Amino acid sequence: MGQKETKIMATKHNVLKKDHVCPWWMAYSFDNPLRRLFHKPQHMLAPYVQEDMTVMDVGCGMGYFSIAMAKMVGDSGRVIAVDLQQKMLNITLKRAKRAGVAHRIQPHLCDPGDIGLNGGTDFVLAFWMVHEVPDRIAFFRQLASNMTPKGRLFVAEPKFHVSPSIFQEIINAAQSTGLSVHATPIVRFSHSAIFIKH
Repeated sequence: MGQKETKIMATKHNVLKKDHVCPWWMAYSFDNPLRRLFHKPQHMLAPYVQEDMTVMDVGCGMGYFSIAMAKMVGDSGRVIAVDLQQKMLNITLKRAKRAGVAHRIQPHLCDPGDIGLNGGTDFVLAFWMVHEVPDRIAFFRQLASNMTPKGRLFVAEPKFHVSPSIFQEIINAAQSTGLSVHATPIVRFSHSAIFIKH
């Protein structure tokens, strides 16, 4: 990589870092085949994701969980893959096509302060991304408005980046929007909580 390309990459990194967003090219550092050794989507999500469901993967990245959930919901289900970066959505769809489940995934490019969706979601996954959200209360309010009355929200945050006190702040923000903690599943390297509506 030449000096000019290095400067461009550094500039992109600084812009996204300032906005608290993981750049697409950095996602390869943790979204790779080794991840299957400690984050097994079918095992983690089986209690919550079933056939025929409409589920949402917020901050879907390169589709690690979106593709797994697409396999779980079947042809009559739907996965809404939400991300701020079109590049992430492009990679997700490319991977989903290889896996034969692209027809079950609806990509959705959101704005930094607005998911831009409402209603009808049975399950929402927010994996290792809430710490990037500047206005957590507004974020959780939007997620709650998207959830069906019996919907579930699964939040997981990386322990190496999010302290227990910060995760408690995240829980408090969710609870202030009418969500309550239903369970605290064990997820490797993560703080986690399942939320339901009051």
